Amino acid sequence: MSTETSRPDGLLEVGRFGRPHGVRGQIYVKLTSDRDERVRPGARLWAGRWFEVASSTPMFATGPDRWVVTLTGISDRTACESLVNKTVYAEPIDDPDAVWVHQAIGARVVGVDGTDHGRCIAVLANPANDLLELDNGALVPVVFVDEVRPDVDGGYRIVIDPPEGLFELTEENGPA
Repeated sequence: MSTETSRPDGLLEVGRFGRPHGVRGQIYVKLTSDRDERVRPGARLWAGRWFEVASSTPMFATGPDRWVVTLTGISDRTACESLVNKTVYAEPIDDPDAVWVHQAIGARVVGVDGTDHGRCIAVLANPANDLLELDNGALVPVVFVDEVRPDVDGGYRIVIDPPEGLFELTEENGPA
């Protein structure tokens, strides 16, 4: 009988379980979050059911986002093997200074001069800077984000200070 349940509402994807590490119940976790508190002792992770992190060790030799984690109640390799490739979720972190991807999606994007550039429909990972993808096809590097604040419609407003010409290609050719 499976103990898995449907994912609780409001959780954010934070990583993926990898292969087991050794025979004592440790498993690799590759974070998609840049917040390492996701794998600190006491952190709660959800992957079909809730798990608590008992201990973790960063694997910097293989990348800053890879950790070896011990989960409370998981004590052998066989138990870890049942978690391989499962997506890991966690509750949002309460950080008033952070802007989360789920807050950016749907946000109105406005220039510091008041120009409305549309809505953010996605945040794309990019090696130099993540990009806001707007509903008109424009891509805005997050380095040009000046501030994010609550909007009158209950969502968020992203204020950007783009360089001159950033939107010219999109405006000339229309939406992609």
